[in-house]
Amino acid sequence: MEISNHSSATSGFILLGLSSNPHMQRPLFAIFLIMYLVTVVGNVLIILAIHSDSRLHTPMYFFLSNLSFMDICFTTVIVPKMLVNFLSTTKAISYVGCLVQMYFFMALANTDSYLLASMAIDRLVAICNPFRYDVVMSPRRCLLMLLGSCTISHLHSLFRVLLMSRLSFCASHVIKHFFCDTQPVLKLSCSDTSSSQIVVMTETLAVIVTPFLCILFSYLRIIVAVLRIPSAAGKWKAFSTCGSHLTVVGLFYGSVIYVYFRPLSTYSVVKDRVATVMYTVVTPMMNPFIYSLRNKDMKRGLSKLRNKMYS
Repeated sequence: MEISNHSSATSGFILLGLSSNPHMQRPLFAIFLIMYLVTVVGNVLIILAIHSDSRLHTPMYFFLSNLSFMDICFTTVIVPKMLVNFLSTTKAISYVGCLVQMYFFMALANTDSYLLASMAIDRLVAICNPFRYDVVMSPRRCLLMLLGSCTISHLHSLFRVLLMSRLSFCASHVIKHFFCDTQPVLKLSCSDTSSSQIVVMTETLAVIVTPFLCILFSYLRIIVAVLRIPSAAGKWKAFSTCGSHLTVVGLFYGSVIYVYFRPLSTYSVVKDRVATVMYTVVTPMMNPFIYSLRNKDMKRGLSKLRNKMYS
């Protein structure tokens, strides 16, 4: 490791957070603590409801329960450290701690995107090939899809973090963000990051765009199949099973594309912080509500769980 990297490893980084205004720290702490607790409780309830109701032991809810678990882990990688920094004067994070946070953030975010793609495939098979649904979406195949999602995501994250660890940080160590994301950390490097940016952008396109294209292809096939259904009621019933998933995909990918699929030179601190809050905090918090409010099966599962808890 280079001497400048050793300096970074010793002194670490400073996370500026969402606001440098001292009067905003406690209100922001209270807001994000509530959001974090709602995220954890909401997603835990989704997991418990799915596991307690045998009628929810289907591929769609298998992926949903794993998505909820990943969302809990995803927010836990970022929000607790953010909460500590709201009440801290130093707002420091070690060099190794920064790389570890970056690794798990990317690994869990990518796993989320692959799980969303798996859920799109599930809807595609259910609507376009219902008679072979049990064969195509067998428990073994669903498990392989989950393991594949985790493996690809963690390998991608490891590659990215190894690239970041080779950079030198010999100037400012102040990260203008609330966690160790790749773009603001790259901004601090005094190394030539052009080759790293090209590799990162190419590799990111391959890893992140693949599940996104899979989702687009699945829904194009679904739309074509649904339009062939003669009755309006049949069309509505088919589309209604996809509404929650499409809402989550829109929230997640909308902010991800805005933040990451732009050159480093166009990076904007304030705008990117807001967009990042959307997919790191808001989307994981909203997922339980999106998947349960208009879903009769989930409502029944949550009701059954509540009856078990109070019986």
